[in-house]
Parts: sequence; C-alpha cells; structure tokens
Amino acid sequence: MKTFEELGIAEPVLRAIREMGYEAPMPVQEEVIPLLLGEHLDIIALAQTGTGKTAAYGLPILQKIDIARRQPQVLILCPTRELCLQIAGDLSDYSRYVDGLHVLPVYGGSSIESQIKTLRKGVHVVVATPGRLLDLLNRKTVDLGGVRDVVLDEADEMLDMGFTDSIDAILAEVPEDRHMLLFSATMPQEIARITRKYMKEPREVVIGRRNEGNQNIRHVYYMVHARDKYAALKRIADYYPGIYGIVFCRTRKETQEIADRLIQDGYNADSLHGELSQAQRDYVMQKFRLRNLNMLVATDVAARGLDVDDLTHVIHFGLPDDNESYNHRSGRTARAGKTGISISICHVREKGKIRLIEKAIGKKFERAQLPSGEAICEKQLFHYVDRLEKVKVDEAEIERLMPAVFRRLEWLEKEDIIKRLLSLEFNRMLDYYRDAEVIEDVDDARPERREKGDKKERTDRRAAKRESRGNDTGFRRLRLNFGKDDGLYPAQVIDLINRCVPGRKVEIGRIEIGRDSSYFEVERDAARRVADSMNSYEVDGRPISVSPMHDDADGDRGDRKPYRRKASAPRSYGGGKPWRRTPDRKRSRR
Repeated sequence: MKTFEELGIAEPVLRAIREMGYEAPMPVQEEVIPLLLGEHLDIIALAQTGTGKTAAYGLPILQKIDIARRQPQVLILCPTRELCLQIAGDLSDYSRYVDGLHVLPVYGGSSIESQIKTLRKGVHVVVATPGRLLDLLNRKTVDLGGVRDVVLDEADEMLDMGFTDSIDAILAEVPEDRHMLLFSATMPQEIARITRKYMKEPREVVIGRRNEGNQNIRHVYYMVHARDKYAALKRIADYYPGIYGIVFCRTRKETQEIADRLIQDGYNADSLHGELSQAQRDYVMQKFRLRNLNMLVATDVAARGLDVDDLTHVIHFGLPDDNESYNHRSGRTARAGKTGISISICHVREKGKIRLIEKAIGKKFERAQLPSGEAICEKQLFHYVDRLEKVKVDEAEIERLMPAVFRRLEWLEKEDIIKRLLSLEFNRMLDYYRDAEVIEDVDDARPERREKGDKKERTDRRAAKRESRGNDTGFRRLRLNFGKDDGLYPAQVIDLINRCVPGRKVEIGRIEIGRDSSYFEVERDAARRVADSMNSYEVDGRPISVSPMHDDADGDRGDRKPYRRKASAPRSYGGGKPWRRTPDRKRSRR
C-alpha cells in the first residue's frame, strides 16, 4: 500500500491531513488521486458512502488551484445542505496550511446576501446545492467562467431528488473544456445519461463491485406481524444499550409518530423530515451529532447526504421500494473502514424485497429472533456495570462529601447497596419486560394462518393486561374522541392534558393513538379530574369527550356515553393555534 506522499500530495496538505489522523490512503483515494494529479481526464468513481471520496478528489484538486486567481476554479455540487457543509469543512481542514485559499459553501436556508458578499471578495472553491447555485446564477452574482474542475458528489442522490434539470442548467454555464468528476454509490440510468452528455471518454474507477453494498455492514432482519413492529423496535433499541443510529421510515407522518412514541417511552430520540423548518433541522442534527440523541427517526429524503461519524446501527422500520435507497440508508453506518449493523424490521409481505436486495448488494441477510425480555435486561445490566467500573471519579470534589454519605449508608451491607443501586436503575425495565406481551415470530412458510391467529384470544389477553395495569400500577385508562384521522400524535395528547387540566401536573402513562379515537393512562387519583376538566373544552367547535374505559375499585364506573360527532362536524385537532376559555366554560380556537 502506498502512502499519501507517494501518491503525490504536497507538503502543506500532507501536514494538515496528518494532524487530522490520516495515516494510509483508502482504496478509492489510492486509485483516484494519481489520476487527478496526472493527465487531464474525466473520471467516474463508484464507491460506497463513507469510503473516503471527499479526500479522493479534494486533496489533489486543492493543490492544483492557482491562489493568485481569486475566482471560482472548482465547483462541487452535492444534494443537501448537510453534505455541502461537511464537504466545505473537510476542504477547509485539508487546506489550513495553504495560505490564501478560500472555500465557500453555498446552500439554501442561509443568508444569500452574505454568500454574495463573500463571492465578491473572491473564492477559489464553491461547494453548492443546485437550487441555491441556480438562484445566484439567475441574479448574475456568481461567475463560473473560470471553473476548471466540476465534481458531482453523491450524484445518484441528486438525481433521485429531482435535480436533473438544475444540473443541466448549471453545467451549461461552465466552460466546455472543464475537467469533470462524478462520484456515486450506484450507477442508475440518469447518471449514464449525464456521462454521455457531459463527459469525454471518462475513466471509470469501481471500488468493489458495481452497485455492491459496503462489505463491513452486517445485514439482519426480524420477521414480525405489522402490528408488532414498534414493540420490536423497542426491543432492538433496548438490546443494544450503546445504540447510536438512524431509524428510517417511509413517510413523514410515520416518522413523526414513531419519534413521538419513542420520546413518550423515555428514549433519547427525535424526528427529521421535510415538514421541519431549516432551523428545526439544524437543532435536531446538532443534538444528534453531540450524541444528546441516541436515535434519529428520519425519512429517506431528510437523511440524504447526512454525514455523522460512528453510527452503530441503521434500522429500517419499513423497507424502501428500491434497492438503491436501501444501499444509501445502510451506508450511513460502517464508514471509514468501521463496522456497522443494518437491521430491517419486516412483516411477511416484505420477504420478497429482502431477496431482491440480497441479490443487488451481493450479501445475504441474517434471519434473527427478537431477544427475550430476560436477555435484554441482562444485556442492559452488564452494560451498566461496565459503565460503573469505568466511570471517572473526581477524587478532590467527591472526597468532602463521602463522610456524610458513609454515615447515611453505614447500616447497609455492601450487597444491599449494590442491589439498591441496580434496582434504582433497572426496576422500570424489569417491570416492563416481566409483563410485556410475547412478540410472535412470523412463520415464513405459513403467513396466512399465523397472521389471522385467534383474534378473540389476543383481544381478551390485551384487555386483561390493560385491566391489570389499571388496577395494579395506580393508572387508569381513558378514551379520547380524537385520533390519527384528526392529525393527533402522542405529544399532542400530552399537550391537551396540560392545557385543559388545572392544578398540579398529572402523571401520564401509556398512550395509544387509534384511527378515530385514542386511549391514554393517567394516575388513578386524577382520572376523574382529568376527564371532567377535558370534557369542558372544545376544539374547532367540536367538544372534547374523555371517558373511563373500565370499572374502578372506588366505584367510579366508566359507563359515560362517548361523544359522537355529527356528520357535518369538522375533523381537525386544531393545529396548535391559540386557545381561550369561552363564557360557557368551553375552550375553542381563536
């Protein structure tokens, strides 16, 4: 294996990448760098996300720039704002010891005036998303007449996102004798069209096999009934205590719903989808990069171009419709030579998709059984003990507190202290998995019979469990006359309770969102207060109706007749607009 120095990288850039921890070139870098430093030719490089493509084109391009000529000489197009910032940041790091070299990221969601101002001062490299660059071209505030190198990074993703016409319009503004580099994980037909139209006898570099998946990723799938997919997701998250990953969903609505349920169940999670503003996206991504979030629930489009290091897992809550999307999703983990796990939670109708993906990526999926509650608790316990062993103790700060602590705990034996310490951390999880329903593993060979099952038996078992939870744990189950069809999510149920119920905060248990009604648990002593308070409000002229679901020990019966809306009544949760109490003690939107 050659070194970066042997590949021809100049000393200022070498010094920078050594400080960044670069030791030996990765395969794509070893192949591409000599070509870019040598003859003037067009290059197509096919390699998976996370294999070092930015350095493969960035290092040689930077040292070929004429610093004295302060106008754009390199144009790099990429699909998303996040990838744009990541590439620009990497190039700035590589060139930190190259005096006078300026890199500018150009993207939507940031001040266009400040970008125009920087362009007028003079930059050498422009890293851009197609939409914002077209805006600048239409305003005639950027001149691409001096561009000698054009890079299309994640070209397949840009085409998937509908940027074909934008790319055509941008390339029409670039000199015909420019040097063109195309980097992609896959080679769809649209990329082949661009290569025929804009590239001259391109040299193709393929790392691995064409369209092949990253070989450092372990592909696993669980086959469950569709109704059990969320419970399966929770078990997977609990079985990997150090999980740091992305959960991919198919729609914006499903993404928000799954994120809300995870948050309600106590997980460090948040959502990323197209309905969020740029400021909200930035806030969520900042939390995720700082590891304040363990799981990011995202749609395919929202996660395009995300560059986050050290992801341990990618979880497919629903398999995508095409193999290329699966490749892009899975490629978020196992970056830079590391290993990762791609987990698919499937129902029986998705088995055919798994076979197609296996054929496309050239790798077999492992069929796995969901871990038992006992195995999960054991895994969590030893993870906690491992953290306890390795925790850093500030002796100077804690020493002054120890005498008082010793006096307080001197009546306890060492074994008692350890038991209490573990119980404090794990009682909630132990209780959950002791009472958790068994998740059936779907029999591939007999899906119809297994899917139908004994519906009455399952219904009775769930009703008995809900009754037991209401009687034993101090919670009572209530019904609310709003559901998914009204755009209701768990977070909005909590908001309704907080808005409608005066006095101290009510402890809230499990929340279930149905199609046209929902169910939630509140502490038993507050159940009547919650129902009475919420029943005195309305949303968009539609009364809120909350009623208990079963008999209670104190004789408070749940036989209230639920509210039935009229056919002409509007179906709307209310959209979170301001509320006020009306003279008849009902609440409505302004």
